[in-house]
Amino acid sequence: MSLLDIHVLGSPILREVTEPVAQVSDELRRLLDDMFETMYVAKGIGLAAPQVGRRERVAVVDVDGVQYALVNPEIVERSATTERAEEGCLSIPEIFGEVERPDRVLVRALDAQGEPFELEGTELLARALQHEIDHLHGKLFLDYLGAWKRRNALARWEKAKSDFPGLRRTLTAKDIAEHHGGDEL
Repeated sequence: MSLLDIHVLGSPILREVTEPVAQVSDELRRLLDDMFETMYVAKGIGLAAPQVGRRERVAVVDVDGVQYALVNPEIVERSATTERAEEGCLSIPEIFGEVERPDRVLVRALDAQGEPFELEGTELLARALQHEIDHLHGKLFLDYLGAWKRRNALARWEKAKSDFPGLRRTLTAKDIAEHHGGDEL
C-alpha cells in the first residue's frame, strides 16, 4: 500500500463529477486499499476518489471500526428527519462547519469484489456516507453553509492554503508515526 496526496480546496478535481466504474479490477482494489491507508494516516473517517486526484466513482468510509469500500454508490433513500452537526474534510484541513443532513440514508453500491450491496446508515455513518457521496458529485460540505459562515470559512482557508503547495496535502513521516502511535519515522 502507498499513501496518496490529498487534493485540497482549490484543486479543480474536487468540483468535478466522477465517472462510474465499469468493472472492479485488481487496480481498483489497490486504489481502495491506498485510500483506506491514506484516510487512516490523515485521521479521517472517509475519503473519496477526487480527494486523491482520481475520477472513479469510489469512496471509502470507516465508522466505529467498520470499513466500507463503496464503488458506484448512490443514495436511494433519505429520511425526512435531519440532524445538524459539525463536519470537517481532509481536503479542507482545520476548517469546520455545522451542516444539516438527513439522519438516515440507504446506499446502494458495489463492494471491493464487485458484489452489489445495500447499506443503511444512521447518525455518524449516515453523515459520512452523504459527505463522501457528495464528493463524487463535485460537492463540498462548505456548499451547505449559509453565506456568512461560508465566507468566514473561506477567509480562514485563504490564510491556511499556503501550507499546501500545488493544492496538495502530502502526508509526512510525522503523520505516519502518529498513526502508528510512535515517534517520527
